[in-house]
Amino acid sequence: MSNKPTRETTWELIKEYLPSDQMQRHSLAVEAVMRHLAKKYGEDEEMWGVIGLAHDVDYERYPDQHCHRAPEILKEAGWPEEYIRAVVSHGWGICSDVEPLSRLEKTLFTIDELTGLVAASALVRPSKSILDLPVKSVTKKWKDKAFAAGADRSVIEKGAAMLGVELPELIADTIDGMRAEAEAIGLKGNL
Repeated sequence: MSNKPTRETTWELIKEYLPSDQMQRHSLAVEAVMRHLAKKYGEDEEMWGVIGLAHDVDYERYPDQHCHRAPEILKEAGWPEEYIRAVVSHGWGICSDVEPLSRLEKTLFTIDELTGLVAASALVRPSKSILDLPVKSVTKKWKDKAFAAGADRSVIEKGAAMLGVELPELIADTIDGMRAEAEAIGLKGNL
């Protein structure tokens, strides 16, 4: 029997399957941006948020099977098929062959990588804060391929194209979403 997962039950899953602070902060950052963009697009904030929060549920326990173990974990937790598909689609072309089709899926695919680049850009500032991070700082860092090398720019570019959104707007939305959870994601800094 599947029903809509709640924020609370999803957070319990995250604490169980992603015990590291780093992965929990990443999950919270992606959730925050998904909620921000759902609101902007007039979509279901709760749905977008829990999917963003749970997107890496299998990553720590099964790094070699990322996006392949998530379906069984989420099915066992009673998640609907539509939600599970969205989670798996974020790994399209990397560790999954499920292509992002809906706006939600395309958004998750794109911002998963982008949150990492934005977080790294905030951490190298004197303030170590997302609260005073301008878009310009991120676009400057974008060009330096050695900076936050783990954030795959080609995935972000492909996702932005799928969404029909310019990169500066996407970066601004990602920063705005992450600002809402600055303390929880460790980017409040020392302003």
